[in-house]
Amino acid sequence: MLKALLILTIASVTLAVADQPQQARALKATGLTSQAATKIVLDNKRWYQVNNTSNGLDALFDGDIGETVNTGWGKILTNFDAYYPLLPGEHISIDSIRMYDGAGTNTDTPMTLSIITDKWERIPIARFTGDKYQAWVGPDPEHPADLALKTATANARYLVLNSSGFYPTEMELYGTYQLGKEPALLPLASYPFRHTLGINGFEWDAEDPTTGAALREVETTRINALKSFSSMRHYIDWDKLESQQGSYTFNPTFSGSWTYDGMYERLGAEGVEMLACLQTLPKWMENTYPEDGRDYSNSPARYGSDRSQPTSYIEHARVAFQYMARYGFNKNINPALVSVSPEVTWAGVNTVKIGLGLIRYIECNNEPDKTWKGRNGYQSAREYAANLSAFYDGHKNTMGPGVGVKNADPSVVVVMGGMSTPTTDYLRAMIDWCKEFRGYRPDGSVNLCWDVINQHLYANDVMSAQNGGATRGVAPELAGVGEQAAAFVKLSRQYAQGMPVWITEAGYDINQDSPFRAIPIGRKTVLETQADWILRTSLLYSRVGIDRVFYFQAYDFDIQNPTQFASMGLLNEIGKTRKPAADFLYQAKNLLGDYHYKETISKDPLVDRYELDGQSAYVLLIPDEKGRTGTYNLPITQGDTVQICTPAIGRDDMNRTVQVSQTGTIAINVSETPVFVMPTRAATPDAKNSLSSLQIYPNPAADYVKLTLENGDVRPLDVTIYDNAGRKCKQLSLLKSGRVLNEQLDLSTLAHGLYLLEVRQGPAKLIKKIIINQ
Repeated sequence: MLKALLILTIASVTLAVADQPQQARALKATGLTSQAATKIVLDNKRWYQVNNTSNGLDALFDGDIGETVNTGWGKILTNFDAYYPLLPGEHISIDSIRMYDGAGTNTDTPMTLSIITDKWERIPIARFTGDKYQAWVGPDPEHPADLALKTATANARYLVLNSSGFYPTEMELYGTYQLGKEPALLPLASYPFRHTLGINGFEWDAEDPTTGAALREVETTRINALKSFSSMRHYIDWDKLESQQGSYTFNPTFSGSWTYDGMYERLGAEGVEMLACLQTLPKWMENTYPEDGRDYSNSPARYGSDRSQPTSYIEHARVAFQYMARYGFNKNINPALVSVSPEVTWAGVNTVKIGLGLIRYIECNNEPDKTWKGRNGYQSAREYAANLSAFYDGHKNTMGPGVGVKNADPSVVVVMGGMSTPTTDYLRAMIDWCKEFRGYRPDGSVNLCWDVINQHLYANDVMSAQNGGATRGVAPELAGVGEQAAAFVKLSRQYAQGMPVWITEAGYDINQDSPFRAIPIGRKTVLETQADWILRTSLLYSRVGIDRVFYFQAYDFDIQNPTQFASMGLLNEIGKTRKPAADFLYQAKNLLGDYHYKETISKDPLVDRYELDGQSAYVLLIPDEKGRTGTYNLPITQGDTVQICTPAIGRDDMNRTVQVSQTGTIAINVSETPVFVMPTRAATPDAKNSLSSLQIYPNPAADYVKLTLENGDVRPLDVTIYDNAGRKCKQLSLLKSGRVLNEQLDLSTLAHGLYLLEVRQGPAKLIKKIIINQ
């Protein structure tokens, strides 16, 4: 008989198989039979918990019966699930379970283990009450010595643990197993550097809040200050749009008399792209909560509603529809679905407007996982996914007309509310909710109800984002935020069709008692360090594949207040001028804004290469916070001339010097302030007008593909689609008025199969294959 133990390890899952007699002898004392002797060892990191937990479930499966399982303290939900998703092609059939009963009992709310089948049926298979002591027990507390299930599990899609924080000290599963495979990583996307230079702000940052009995007006000095940034995340309180239920106001708003039309028009004309963050509750909804539980940051549903159901968020989805019907790009909306309040106020009267083309991006609430607001303000990941499904398209158009932003403007980009926690568990749970309740698109992708993944990351000395324990801010490269951001990018590339990942809040305080403060370094002041770290944050996130970054925020709440976030403003209230950090971002936007990150050629000092129209630019810095300096010999073709550019405080442009490469390298003085090495030769016409940056996705496609092109040519694009036999199926011309073109092509009339998509722009021509699956 075979006596050796065969260990099979593939990917991150290990399966131990021994000969039956040896297994029987080894497990006799535990009560396991030879038929149940194949142990399934799970990938512990794959478990995620649908709650605000701080520790994983590793201790439950680590082989140590003496170590208790503690998933963290201060949980918002007293009873919650933990999911173990099976990979594509993976099969687990469990026929026996044993759990080690250490100390303590919980017969009222026992831990249960269930499977979720391929039909989304949830079937309990084990229960643990803890009413034994220092003993192995089986899945049925009524028969603790029997470790076998009555029926082996089949067709499992997930394993699910439900608990109130009480676990055995160890759990072992036995049965049969078939290996699966993680989805392949989609290519890492690269975006224009200017995308990482956004700001958070409010309407009073663009309009004069001191105006008396008149309509608020856009103020030029405020707009000029905001022009320092490439984009603005506008915090919009729901109460501004619907202070009276069912009565919508925009220009003016009944709450505050703000003029959103004028503000968006002016900022758009100045090249500041807007992200509308629809947040908080109107007073009429807040008042549905008991008096001691009222807070405008509560979840956007009436008190007592079932927050796991999309229908509970119908009012939220209706106001979002009205907002996008007005400010989106779709002019073909049934006017009967659009309304404004007819009431005349001292500030004016609202009029119906449709398709103003001023807002492309909208965010569904802000920090839905805000634990500091208690249960009323905290949404679990699955609750927030239900909220998003209503907000997105009226839960797949099941909630009636006038509900959901996609039904107002199908081209709108829905950004999920920025998460305050630095782990991907919340997002993984949202994706799995969509699998269950929204299903799959014809191309096989999950029918997700958002278009952008969104995270808030603040760099501090305990790597906690904003969840407490920090004593100061830390240089971004040393704070773990790059790794945290990269984890979200990787998840998107594997499980979310490679959708963009944004960081819509980041920053450092100036007040030296804040737990998120920047610090003076050597001769540098706090403001100078803040400027270094802010610019380096943008460079860091470009490096790991983040699309957009928005800094918190335009102006200080109160620079004397040590509370985190209170002194993060990048603009001076007096004079509406730039602080050093805003100087650095403004200068970098003008210098490197259109370039894309390509590669890192050195880690210390950091040397990043960017590219635009075939030409390279370099950014060099020392990723430290000690005041270090050094020299780096940058390879530059002999005879070429470059500009060495360093950020300058109080100026519109960087300091610049010109150097010629005499030997094939140029010695660059490097410090903790980034230095930019820019080409001086103009790109060739062919490079400027190249179609090499053309992106077509998704591919394979179902009903549409998106075309994204960035180059210096503003001539139109002529697009022709041919079938596999060479027959012309579709032809159109796309106008390109600026550097970037984003268009969506309707493919719904084409049969499934292989097609050739030909794009011409002037003399440039590119042909790509696309596959349509229906």
